[in-house]
Amino acid sequence: MNRLQLSTIGVVVAVLLFIFMNKNQNQISTITVSKQDTIVAFGDSITYGYGVAPTESYPAQLQKLLGVEVVNAGISGEESAEGLVRLPSLLEAKPKVVILCHGGNDILRQRSTLNLQKNLLEMIKLIQASGAEVLLVGVPNFGLLGFKPHPLYKEIAQQTNVFFEEDVLSFVEADNSLKIDAIHPNQKGYEIMAKVFGKYIGVKEN
Repeated sequence: MNRLQLSTIGVVVAVLLFIFMNKNQNQISTITVSKQDTIVAFGDSITYGYGVAPTESYPAQLQKLLGVEVVNAGISGEESAEGLVRLPSLLEAKPKVVILCHGGNDILRQRSTLNLQKNLLEMIKLIQASGAEVLLVGVPNFGLLGFKPHPLYKEIAQQTNVFFEEDVLSFVEADNSLKIDAIHPNQKGYEIMAKVFGKYIGVKEN
C-alpha cells in the first residue's frame, strides 16, 4: 500500500470518527442548490487556507466535492467587525449559501464577546435578507484546556434558526496531525471540513 493510499485511508477514518462522535449527525437536514448556484465561504484565515496551496483550502475542496462554485472569501487576520463591513458587497452577487466561519481572531485576541455576538448576528441578518441560506460554523474557544466549541455559536444558531455545524473545526483543531501550526489546518484538516460541510448541501442536477 503506497503513501497516497495510506493518507486517503487516514482522512476517511478521521471523517468517520468525527461522524461517530457527533451526536447530532443523524439530525442534519440539507440545503438544496443547483449546479448554477454559488456558495460563498466567508471568514478569516481558516477559510482563506493560510499555509496551504489554494487548491487545498476547504472552499476549493468543497467545490470539487459538490461540483458547484464555491467562492473563497476568507481574509487572514480579519476580525468580525471588519468582516461585517466587507460582507454586503459579496452578497450583491446573490449566492445561494454562505458558510459563515468567523470570529476566531476576536476570540484569540480576547475582543469583546458581546461585540462578536452583535457582529455575527448582523452578518446573519444581512445574509438572510439577501435570500441566501446560512451555514454557521462553530469556532473553538481557544483555551489552555484544549479546543472546545465556543458556546456563543450555539446560542446564535438557536436564536436565528440557521444551519449549524458546531464540532468539526474544534475536532480538527484538537488533532495536531491535521494542522500546519497551532491554529491552521493542513490539507487533511481542510478535507475533513469540506466533507462535513458537504453533508449539509444537496446538489440537484437541473
